[in-house]
Amino acid sequence: MTMPPPPNQPPHNPYGGPVPPPQQPGPYGAPQGFPPPGHPQQAYPQHGVPPQYPAGPGPGGWGQPPMGPPPKKKLSAGAIVAIVVGSLVVVGGIGYGVKAGLDGVTGSFPAATHKLVVPQTVLDGEFALVSDLSDTQGKEIEDTPDFTVKDATAAVGQYSGKDESVLVLSGLYGQIKSPGTTRSSILKGAATDKGSKLVVKPRDFTPAGYGVTVSCQVTTSRDGLSTTTLPMCAWGDENTAAAVALVGAGEATADPKDIDLAGLAEKTAKIRAEIRKPIA
Repeated sequence: MTMPPPPNQPPHNPYGGPVPPPQQPGPYGAPQGFPPPGHPQQAYPQHGVPPQYPAGPGPGGWGQPPMGPPPKKKLSAGAIVAIVVGSLVVVGGIGYGVKAGLDGVTGSFPAATHKLVVPQTVLDGEFALVSDLSDTQGKEIEDTPDFTVKDATAAVGQYSGKDESVLVLSGLYGQIKSPGTTRSSILKGAATDKGSKLVVKPRDFTPAGYGVTVSCQVTTSRDGLSTTTLPMCAWGDENTAAAVALVGAGEATADPKDIDLAGLAEKTAKIRAEIRKPIA
């Protein structure tokens, strides 16, 4: 006679193991312990111990500490040149300054006593000349009519320094009837150039020992997903007016508000002293 199984013992499995107990429905209708329809079951390792999985997401994601923003990409010298020179931020600004002159100004022009040169080095040799652009991009300056500038001649140069820094000088010399207006118009032209945005408004500086007012500002230029910071300064006197843009990899990716404009103004005044020469 066949005896029933002892109490509290699982039913006999003809294949050699105990028959698993029936599963209870889960809170969403599916039996607990089973994957939803369409998902294969995962075999447990020996001894019936389920596999261990990493903890779920915490405050910093899947088990990782919170991550800050990715580091800013360092710009190469070629990229900086393309932005500063290729976008014509500086030369275009000078062109605007010539166009924005005060029409109908009467009176005599100042005497022509000084000119600008494009030397092989500037800032005591810190920057070396890469290309004299006076006869190429500079033509835009000379060919723009303006009744407040007489006999304008361009002086445009691209320089390179250590750590992939780039310096661009873009100016003119002649007889300038309204130097302050020309200086302001140079910066305004750069700020309104296509793709540029003024983020730090022009500030006036008078570097000690140079006897000239220098105005400086910071614009940004957006190219795709990247934004480049472009600090520049300008001066204007009765014979010369120019803009100086000095951009290194650090400045190009810096917060515009962190740019040392007073330092750049002093360098601009020093460059003026180096390239402004008496007419023989």
